[in-house]
Amino acid sequence: MSISFARWVSFPLVAMLPLASASAEGFIEDSKLKLQLRNVYFNENFRDEHGLSARAARIAKSERTEWAQGFLLDYQSGFTPGTLGLGVDALGLFGVKLDSGRGRSGTGLMPVHDDGRAADEFASLGVTAKARLAKTTLKYGTLLPKTPVLIYNDARLLPQTYQGTQISSIDIENLTLTGGYLDRFKLRDSTDSMPIVPDGYGGDKSGDFSYAGAEYMLRKNVRLSYFYGELENFYRQNFAGIQHDLPLGTGVLTSDLRYFNSVDSGSAYGGKIDNNMLSGQLSYAISGHTFGGGYQTLSGDAGLPYISGATVYSFSNAGIGKFIEEDEKTWMLNYGYNFAALGVPGLAFTTRYLSGNDGKSNTTVKEWERDAELAYVVQQGTFKGLGVRLRNYVYRSDYSRGRDSNRIYFTYDIALW
Repeated sequence: MSISFARWVSFPLVAMLPLASASAEGFIEDSKLKLQLRNVYFNENFRDEHGLSARAARIAKSERTEWAQGFLLDYQSGFTPGTLGLGVDALGLFGVKLDSGRGRSGTGLMPVHDDGRAADEFASLGVTAKARLAKTTLKYGTLLPKTPVLIYNDARLLPQTYQGTQISSIDIENLTLTGGYLDRFKLRDSTDSMPIVPDGYGGDKSGDFSYAGAEYMLRKNVRLSYFYGELENFYRQNFAGIQHDLPLGTGVLTSDLRYFNSVDSGSAYGGKIDNNMLSGQLSYAISGHTFGGGYQTLSGDAGLPYISGATVYSFSNAGIGKFIEEDEKTWMLNYGYNFAALGVPGLAFTTRYLSGNDGKSNTTVKEWERDAELAYVVQQGTFKGLGVRLRNYVYRSDYSRGRDSNRIYFTYDIALW
């Protein structure tokens, strides 16, 4: 869609003025308006043709390369005074193509037209009404859910958004309760509001997604969590997790254990699902270094189900692969270094390696991936908050196409008030 940036930025603010003037005391005084700039270059080269038919291999792309600029205008009001506080949030998203081509599109940065060319620009606006009673908040409208059973995807230019209702409460000390009901969503590279479906589903059915859960701080160093999610007529999913921090020498040893149980539900439009996924990771942080390793096993019928386009709450949700196929077993190693230990705050390096075996996806699954990232955020001065992130991913598999990917992100957060 074509829209001028000035008009796009001003519209949500003008629309909220009548509500703000009705009771401005807490609504305005506690409000925040932030503009985030995102400049993303994405390059991905395919190294083989595994998983493609002969015809598909002839027409398949050998690379995907695009460059785009994104603008995220995030307004969060305060609440009106009184026992029941009312407020409104707004999220404006605008993306502009800087470089692309019909043979290089499809990176997830920009929408792609039927002729294979990327859109010149795209924009959307989401508004969320909210109410607060004590320490319980109810929201209705555009949401960015972040729970173990559903995490919105924000790994490209603009975030994936959902439409629905969510309630959260911190009235009980050390306990956070969350519940929600969602009926529509927008992919990260689309302005189309779509019915919710599981990833990989190609049929014409859909369902609403409901979820509820709790996170409890048992002690200062022990965190427990349980969540339930259900995509109507597709699948039900239970999640349980525990995290523990143990001071060890001059460092801290962190253990993180996660368990998913998933079964099909209702009409089971996506097919039979009945599996368990157990994963654990140990990491040790000392003097700026973080060393980690983990193991994940999925057993039963089908792979781990999740919502189309979403991020998976697993240690194996890597830059390219997810390592959650039926019966797949995955080893993981990772390392990170925070250069603040050497007097350079804001500079960090991370790398990880994953190897998956014994999975099933029409054929036996064997895959591996190596990721590396170098990131820096300016800590002070005129350009405080300006960040740059360099990412390199290498993925190989015997059931899908191997890929080498390089990505550059420039971000800048500007607090307008």
